[in-house]
Amino acid sequence: MTAPTMAETVALLKGRDPALAALIEQHGPPPRRKPVPVGRRFGSLAEIIVYQQLAGNAAAAIHGRFESVLGGTVSPEAVLAAPLAALTSSGLSGTKAASIRDLAERVASGEIELDRMGRLSDDAVVEYLTRVRGIGPWTADMFLLGTLGRLDVWPVGDYGVRAGFGRAWGMAEIPTPKELMPLGDPFRPYRSLVAWYCWRVVDDRTART
Repeated sequence: MTAPTMAETVALLKGRDPALAALIEQHGPPPRRKPVPVGRRFGSLAEIIVYQQLAGNAAAAIHGRFESVLGGTVSPEAVLAAPLAALTSSGLSGTKAASIRDLAERVASGEIELDRMGRLSDDAVVEYLTRVRGIGPWTADMFLLGTLGRLDVWPVGDYGVRAGFGRAWGMAEIPTPKELMPLGDPFRPYRSLVAWYCWRVVDDRTART
């Protein structure tokens, strides 16, 4: 069997929920995420760590300086060759610099095999990645969604997803991660796409303020 097209997937989701149908009408189909090539997975994961708990513009500026410190190539070898002070000089917190260094050490030793991640289940990927200092469920979810291009990730730890869902579905308050988790069940196995629409709701609100 061939995989459904994005248009077919969106049409399926549209019929499941009126609030989601309205978002689909407003924003159209989301872009299909292509997995990041194997050789760029380390850099992609390091970038997600940089973006933890930061606004987009600030994180982008720090990430740009971080890349420059490493000579433009974010690799385990480059991270391990750089003094910790050089990493923090880019604007990284000591905690994030230590997290990226720990990731580099585990990848270099073979404990974390990023080239195998594409063949693992979502749960197995999360289990592997959360061994790394400073990587929790949010970072693992962003790796699954953005780096591996998985279609059924439900990142309930992401404030934007919770806020967007609460607004679009007319909830009185922003749902907690525990409250949001079961609310994604009707949209399996395409919860990543619903998360994308939740982010669009937040983007629209920000643009109007």
